[in-house]
Amino acid sequence: MELESYFDFRGPDDIRIKGTRVGIEFVLRDYQQGGSPEEIGLRYPTLSLEHIHATITYYLRDKQTLDAYLARWRQQAEAAWQEQQGRPQDFVRELRSRIEQQRRALQAAGRLPSGVAAA
Repeated sequence: MELESYFDFRGPDDIRIKGTRVGIEFVLRDYQQGGSPEEIGLRYPTLSLEHIHATITYYLRDKQTLDAYLARWRQQAEAAWQEQQGRPQDFVRELRSRIEQQRRALQAAGRLPSGVAAA
């Protein structure tokens, strides 16, 4: 079986593990952080150990290309996060407001030291 047959290549920056909605970037992130295939399997139960080993092997076979893929993915994820932080949805703004109100109430009641920031 050809290694590429384990993946769905949906675009230059979107490679998924065939039969799942899991992008290879999640498996490779965990692998780069020291996760074993078995640990990664516990985190993503829709993946078989065969899927995980194929993803790691695919990465090791062409590290330079996949490191560039992962760098682009991280950059896009960071940009999306920054945009979301700058323009939060109404629900997020309301939730932040409620958290701040609760923090102030706890401080006023002496149950939270002053200077503690909201989450």
